Amino acid sequence: MKRICLVLSFVIAFAHAKAQSTQLILPGAFQMEQYLPLLENKRVAIFTNHTAMLGKVHLIDTLVKRGVHIQKLFTPEHGLRGTADAGEKTKDGVDPQTGIQIISLYGKKYGPSKEDLEDVDVMIFDIQDVGTRFYTYISSLQYYIEAAATHQKELIILDRPNPNGHYVDGPILDKAYASFVGKMPIPTVYGMTIGEYGKMIVGEGWIQGPKDFKVIGCKNYDHQSMYTFTIAPSPNLPNMNSIYWYPTTCLIEGTVLSEGRGTAHAFAYLGHPSIQGKQFSFIPAPRQGAMSSKLYGQTCYGWDLSNQQAPHNKIDIELIMEIYKAFPQKDSFFIRPTSGLATDFFFNKLAGNANLMEQLKSGKTAAEIRASWQPGLIAFKKIRKKYILYKDFE
Repeated sequence: MKRICLVLSFVIAFAHAKAQSTQLILPGAFQMEQYLPLLENKRVAIFTNHTAMLGKVHLIDTLVKRGVHIQKLFTPEHGLRGTADAGEKTKDGVDPQTGIQIISLYGKKYGPSKEDLEDVDVMIFDIQDVGTRFYTYISSLQYYIEAAATHQKELIILDRPNPNGHYVDGPILDKAYASFVGKMPIPTVYGMTIGEYGKMIVGEGWIQGPKDFKVIGCKNYDHQSMYTFTIAPSPNLPNMNSIYWYPTTCLIEGTVLSEGRGTAHAFAYLGHPSIQGKQFSFIPAPRQGAMSSKLYGQTCYGWDLSNQQAPHNKIDIELIMEIYKAFPQKDSFFIRPTSGLATDFFFNKLAGNANLMEQLKSGKTAAEIRASWQPGLIAFKKIRKKYILYKDFE
């Protein structure tokens, strides 16, 4: 009976996906009739990057042609064109195509200052997210919303579908482990669009934000949609396969293993020189968007996920357990901070707490690990439900 139910669920999901495929999913930026009137005779700032496309034309170029007065551009990690390395501090500048001033919000500061917003009336946010807590664009969104509230500016979020928006999974972040790769008490995969997430963190009083900010919704999207796109949202998420694996394999960033940076399959190639019994190997090397990282120039043995489908609706904790068990030097598996404090381990910042590390060390089963997540997930889902703008997956 269990197998029959599982088959039926896949059949239903496939039928829904097929029906969705006949309707083109359009991000909020396409619903111009809803927000262009709000920009008339206004000085506009846009927080964006290379993913804010309307077909083959960028939002910036589209609005300039429509006569919108774009005063300045704010950019997140990886910069306006999405080519800077992960963690690389980006600089202010000028967009060569439009001559508009660019202010980096991933360098000297994370949010707009009072001076940045003195000559701005309306703030727009439009970036493609991938739906994981440690992907830094939602941290940038938080600072942007807070700045709009502090400096009393109008705020518009142009919503975009979440490619991992069809499920919720993973441990809840403990605020003691909050950082730019995770600031709010949410699970690893939170199943919300960027607009829904913004509404939640303001609505729950987690941050101060404009009470009446606008979210311009997507068309033909819901939380059962398997939304795909062709523009890499950041240099090391080159394709949809990497995006689907990312909720699982980003945890490897907190270990001494390579997560595939410096290859064409970041977050799908995983390995280390000391792994034994694996025929697959790769050699990471400098490339655009990954000029420096772990184990460059060394032959790493391990796992090739580039042609393997990620689990449809869960983090593959079994894979993380397998990798941990295969690594011979258990006491050096996790990158150890100088302080030695649990809160400073990057693995714990990614996981959101120290529990997962300890569970792996103590040999807990996958079922036991998943069971430990459930109380937090149940509580989060109740909160999440209040802010969902599209038909949900459950």
